[in-house]
Amino acid sequence: MAVEEVREAESVPEAAEAEAVVETQSVEAASAEAAAAVAAVKYYSIAPGYTVNVRSGPGTQYRLVRTLAPGSRVPIFCQRPGETISGPYGTTKIWDNIEVGEYVSDAYVHTGSDGYVASRCA
Repeated sequence: MAVEEVREAESVPEAAEAEAVVETQSVEAASAEAAAAVAAVKYYSIAPGYTVNVRSGPGTQYRLVRTLAPGSRVPIFCQRPGETISGPYGTTKIWDNIEVGEYVSDAYVHTGSDGYVASRCA
């Protein structure tokens, strides 16, 4: 019986070690996925010579959050339809989500497209 008790005691550290390895691998995989998501975000230029208003939603009726200086570059995390705006890059109802709760009209962002270049916001 004493031999069996020793074997059981030895297996507990091995199981804990194996669990720690699995947990470490899971954390590393999650970190790699987060890094890939950040790396996949593309930045776009604001129209030269324009100071652009950043709104809390997809329209001019939404609160002004801040302004972007001419020459700024912004990420586009997702896009959604909103108020139609005319700007240097045409007339569009597409609004770009550049941060949580922050939108700019796509009419002022050089995406190289008249359509959606990112997924639609949920």
